[in-house]
Amino acid sequence: MPIPDDVTGDEIDQDVRQELMSLPKGLADDVARNLVMVANLIDEDPEKAYEYSRIALRLASRVAAVREAAGFAAYATQKYSEALAEFRAARRMTGGVELWPVMADCERGMGRPERALAMAGESEVQKLDKAGQVEMRLVAAGARRDMGQLDAAIVTLQSPELASTAVHPWTARLRYAYADALLAAGREGDAREWFAKALEADKDGATDASDRLAELDGVEFVDAIDESEPVDDNDSESVDEDEDEDDEHKD
Repeated sequence: MPIPDDVTGDEIDQDVRQELMSLPKGLADDVARNLVMVANLIDEDPEKAYEYSRIALRLASRVAAVREAAGFAAYATQKYSEALAEFRAARRMTGGVELWPVMADCERGMGRPERALAMAGESEVQKLDKAGQVEMRLVAAGARRDMGQLDAAIVTLQSPELASTAVHPWTARLRYAYADALLAAGREGDAREWFAKALEADKDGATDASDRLAELDGVEFVDAIDESEPVDDNDSESVDEDEDEDDEHKD
């Protein structure tokens, strides 16, 4: 697949570049450029990002960063079984636990929420940093909802991180998930409060909290001009008549 000339491969994270140093120089550059394309496209065009990830994987399947990128590209295209396999491979190579929450979410995506819950109770969770632990809590709550356990999902999300007024990169998503669970349980007033709190923390537009608030408040967004609507012939005739009358007055 073609790669723009301005993508050099130098854009990748330094840690990934370090991993690629085990490869011959030319090969390392090719892999790096494909990984840059994965990162650039994964949000706006995940299918294309996935294609670039497969190229990188063919070139350097023994590099953990490549397996991880392939996992995230597969995850973004909802190929959960494939994503899980790649994440497991990356984890075997590094021995790290950072991918544990997204691995559990893959289990959810494959229709196995009970496995995701089991993973939420494993010792690996205690080794995660704060962001990882919050992510694991979100996955566990999602698994509860998958199983129809709404009240348990709400309780799962209740935590010091949720109660804190400090804003972190994960704060908006945590508050949003809590609001959504409350709404699903029929607690509309509480849900509105937490959607508002999510919006307050959502500086990057990571959620659609503003739209959810508007829905709860009964606000409807209507385009001022709908160009798809046909013009009423009667309206056209009345305009023509008005123009004729104006011409007569001028005469």
